[in-house]
Amino acid sequence: MEKNPVFTYTEPELLPILEELRRREPIFHSPEFGTSVADFERSTATDYWEVGASGRRYSRDFILQDLYGQPPVFADSLGWKSWDYALRRLGPDTYLITYVLLQGDRLTRRATIWQSVRDGWRILYHQGTVVLAEEDDVVPA
Repeated sequence: MEKNPVFTYTEPELLPILEELRRREPIFHSPEFGTSVADFERSTATDYWEVGASGRRYSRDFILQDLYGQPPVFADSLGWKSWDYALRRLGPDTYLITYVLLQGDRLTRRATIWQSVRDGWRILYHQGTVVLAEEDDVVPA
């Protein structure tokens, strides 16, 4: 089955922003995004939260506390692969980026809501969902 372009469409005028945000994904796993807890504090909204691939919800405080205990691993050094990036404008300074991430043998779909702020980018929300089969627009068996 051919892929539906709606899943990966980005308006042409948003392509530079897509490229800028793509380099920051996956969040907490890219040196460009940051390497210290202070970097992550600056780059996440105070009310940031996420839904992990497990379905669990994690607060900003929990994420930051976890990063104090163990430094982040970087996607490139682990051979993680990502593709099917798309960007959608949600508001004047707010964007949704979506993509697929392969971490070893675990495939997830990712979604991050970013906000452009005076001193760069801030993450408002993130979600990862485990994918058992890379099929779109197909009713599960």
